[in-house]
Amino acid sequence: MGIFGRKNADETTGAVSPDLASVTGDYTIDAAHTTLGFVARHAMVTNVKGSFSELSGTLHLDGDDPAKSTASLDVTMDSIETGSADRDGHLKSADFFKIDEFPTMTFRSTQAEALGGDDYRITGDLTILGVTRPLAIDLEFNGSAKDPFGNERVGFEGKAEILRSEWGLTWNAALETGGVLVSDKIKLNFDISAIKNA
Repeated sequence: MGIFGRKNADETTGAVSPDLASVTGDYTIDAAHTTLGFVARHAMVTNVKGSFSELSGTLHLDGDDPAKSTASLDVTMDSIETGSADRDGHLKSADFFKIDEFPTMTFRSTQAEALGGDDYRITGDLTILGVTRPLAIDLEFNGSAKDPFGNERVGFEGKAEILRSEWGLTWNAALETGGVLVSDKIKLNFDISAIKNA
């Protein structure tokens, strides 16, 4: 079973997807068609979802040897959106992301591997609040296509989890019924579209 619950015909061999093998090259992430989202548990009973609307990044894909693939991502922290202006303001404040001091979150890959079929894992350094720690992201290759404007595109869908306290994001409030207001565990979701460089 693939990491996204889909059976892959060649997952037992670890073989590279033939679709990925044909897209070797350098790519620029298309921010207008890419989503970096997150989910946090709130008050122990519900999920709060958010995303970052401003980001930039690059990919180098090596279809013949995925271990040589790399990724780089820069996220503008002021672009955080959760559907509540008050909550967004709190997240940008000194209680959380301190965006005046740390305006950008970054990810720089250090390792890539093929898991079989369309499933891959990329590991790298995630930096938040000036703290750098390793992060592994499981990715599914969604395919490639040429858009109506002649751009060669690739798509990936991914997910990861972090404990925000490991990056110094420790603000919280206790609940009268026990537990805390904001979960330590944060789920990250990636929906990436990238355009091959000319």
